[in-house]
Amino acid sequence: MEYYSTPIAKLIESFSKLPGVGRKTAQRLAFHVISMNIEDVKDLSESIYKAKQSVRYCTKCCNLTDKDVCNICSDNKRNPQTICVVQDPRDVVAMERTREFKGVYHVLHGAISPLEGVGPEQIKIKELLIRVKDNDIEEIILATNPNIEGEATAMYISKILKPIGIKVTRIAHGIPIGGDLEYTDEITLTKALEGRREV
Repeated sequence: MEYYSTPIAKLIESFSKLPGVGRKTAQRLAFHVISMNIEDVKDLSESIYKAKQSVRYCTKCCNLTDKDVCNICSDNKRNPQTICVVQDPRDVVAMERTREFKGVYHVLHGAISPLEGVGPEQIKIKELLIRVKDNDIEEIILATNPNIEGEATAMYISKILKPIGIKVTRIAHGIPIGGDLEYTDEITLTKALEGRREV
């Protein structure tokens, strides 16, 4: 038996298709939208539509932007000879929050995952290789996630780039600030030991 009118049921169904949104959250969102005034609902729907219409890939780094070249790639204060390779546009935001990295990025939009049918052709590795060939690159920093897919992707890119003679580095992995050694798994401790540096 359907408890909601068709428009509300359709709205709940639409919200439940979003990642991380279960049925109850979808219901709350739907009822919240229904209770909003019509102008706010119109603004929300127009914002979603305009974002979908105008956002595209940066022609240099494949990050999401509303221009041909994103703000980071067009910033002449950045070092274009150092490229940090990340899996997702959200990773760029995380790196930028540190205010430490002064180079540019390359967004892969995924990671190699044979179990999910994602090979090197399905992510933006080809675009990275074209970028490396066309520019004088000093260093590629591999900042893919520290999981099986991220490690496989980093290894694949490293094997392709090393013969070209480009310096390829991997971000260090280890114990988070505020973490306790007794609660840290063996792999994380191993990575922390491998990535140790002189103080």
